[in-house]
Amino acid sequence: MALRLLRTIRLDPSDTFVFEQAAEPGEWAVSGSFVFWDYDPEKAEPKTRVAFRSGLLGIDSLGWSTLAQVVDAEKEQRRAAVEMLANHFLHRFGAPDADQARAAAEDEIAFSVSLCDHPAGTLIAVHRTLEAGEVREAFRTLRPRSGQKLSRAFSFPETDDHEEAADEIRLAELVRTERP
Repeated sequence: MALRLLRTIRLDPSDTFVFEQAAEPGEWAVSGSFVFWDYDPEKAEPKTRVAFRSGLLGIDSLGWSTLAQVVDAEKEQRRAAVEMLANHFLHRFGAPDADQARAAAEDEIAFSVSLCDHPAGTLIAVHRTLEAGEVREAFRTLRPRSGQKLSRAFSFPETDDHEEAADEIRLAELVRTERP
């Protein structure tokens, strides 16, 4: 099987409104749950709550994307993604040294690769919750119907669940912010 990675995708401009910083389309993506190691929903701003609930992290900009696409990649692209993320861990997230930053980046990219066990073009979405102080993630896949191109968010009726979850993805709810 070919090497696959996640790449951010923007089907409409909603990410630019719902996230404090939206990822640019085409960035390599990871789950990004590490950003929320000290997440407190009571203190979080509305756009941070949306990123926590439904954001995948673009590793170029450290911006958020509602969706990422499974794409074929080369080993060198994977290495470059690891190095970029390791640099962020070292300089933005306080990793103690370059070796530990690289190890953490390798783990994040490996997890991202594990989500890519689908045909190229499959879209991935995340739903994140905080349960008993721990971050829980459930991932969904969205695939276009046969012969359709990626053009509208509402043309992806087929889904596969990676984890059992009682709720369904409702795109309108992904952009809704909580109010105190």
